[in-house]
Amino acid sequence: METHRQEKIGRVTSTKMQKTVVVTVTRQTTHPLYKRVVRRSKNFLAHDEKSQCAVGDWVRIRETRPLSRLKRWRVVQVVSKATPASETTESAS
Repeated sequence: METHRQEKIGRVTSTKMQKTVVVTVTRQTTHPLYKRVVRRSKNFLAHDEKSQCAVGDWVRIRETRPLSRLKRWRVVQVVSKATPASETTESAS
């Protein structure tokens, strides 16, 4: 029996912990009073078993059982890798 678990796509903002990454997920909602599109973001702690993520990577995370006090998500897939800063500065020159 497989239960449906949430999946989200976000950007890795921190990799300073062992086997854990901070993923920022941004969504757009309509403001209830002003009817304008507003960006909302939330940080999730996700388990990265192989430490394959780097800051700036786009990753897919899936909900899982509690792994620690704040960690309830697991990195499923690295959607796209971040471009290193040295490459972007060289191409701009």
